[in-house]
Amino acid sequence: MKTRIIVDSTADFVPEIKKRVHVIPLMVRFGDEEYIDGVTIDSKTFYEKLVEGDVLPTTSQGTPDMFINAFEEAKEAGDEAVVITLASKFSGTYQSACIAAADYENIYVVDSASAAMGSGILVELAVKLLDEGKSAKEIATILEEEKKKIVIVALVDTLEYLQKGGRISKAVAFAGGVLNIKPVLSVTDGVITMLGKARGSKMGNNLLVQEIEKAGGIDFSKPVLLGYSGLSDTLLLKYIEDSKHLWEKGLQNLQYTTIGSVIGTHAGPGAVAVAFFKN
Repeated sequence: MKTRIIVDSTADFVPEIKKRVHVIPLMVRFGDEEYIDGVTIDSKTFYEKLVEGDVLPTTSQGTPDMFINAFEEAKEAGDEAVVITLASKFSGTYQSACIAAADYENIYVVDSASAAMGSGILVELAVKLLDEGKSAKEIATILEEEKKKIVIVALVDTLEYLQKGGRISKAVAFAGGVLNIKPVLSVTDGVITMLGKARGSKMGNNLLVQEIEKAGGIDFSKPVLLGYSGLSDTLLLKYIEDSKHLWEKGLQNLQYTTIGSVIGTHAGPGAVAVAFFKN
């Protein structure tokens, strides 16, 4: 029996991984306008609309029917499946997948407890375990343990989108803009928190490095993924150069991608993030 990996479209990963998995696209809404994530709206268009609009986009949860369609395909092919979803604290997508899976055998649903690149590195680990010959049940069991070690830290260029989302006050956002404050955020167990604030990008990069070290360092035996939000990767490339001592010994090739709609909505354009498994 073959195993397939099924994920929702809020997970961010490199094209090589996308070829290996089955993606269920969620809906992204800008006011009255609705788009199919990754199908009728790409990351470039998403960030253009985010910058131009006054209304923050929302991502609708996956429905049981969406998952049933994917599970029927797996069943007809005689496959078992591991399903990896956006954190249940962010969305009801995990619950929808569980409802749909109740009528099927050999379908294992995993709440990533993360989003964007955090979910992405869990998906990449699942593909690696698949290549090692693990069964769907074995992969799901391992992922349930390994997801506890996932860390996402992000350096945000502007406080504007955190303010729009109601996570900080207008006064704090305004003061942050005047003082050129760059907050560092983390996503842990489905919760976005602010770890600290720095003045300017260089101090922000240093704070990002400190947070990675504080987490206990990076487990380079597992996937590592960097990301950027917006239309340019310039800030990310600068961060990679400034923090190369973190990567030189552990990685020959740093992978990076665009941060998707879930984290991108709160971070806004110009954010730099890294997702990894801590030691």
